[in-house]
Amino acid sequence: MADIERIGVQEAHRRVTTNQALLVCAYEDEAKYRMLNLDGSISLSSFQSRVDALPKTQEIIFYCA
Repeated sequence: MADIERIGVQEAHRRVTTNQALLVCAYEDEAKYRMLNLDGSISLSSFQSRVDALPKTQEIIFYCA
């Protein structure tokens, strides 16, 4: 398993806005996702529904508050 890299907010924003990474809210609860929704993010359920179609090289940034 790969090491987990922690990055700052500015770097995460850069990677998401340049389509280098997906930003995924790590909460399973859809109500929490709606409360903590960041620009450009997707819900965990949305991510789970399409994870099999993602390339193995796709960078994924999970966040929680």
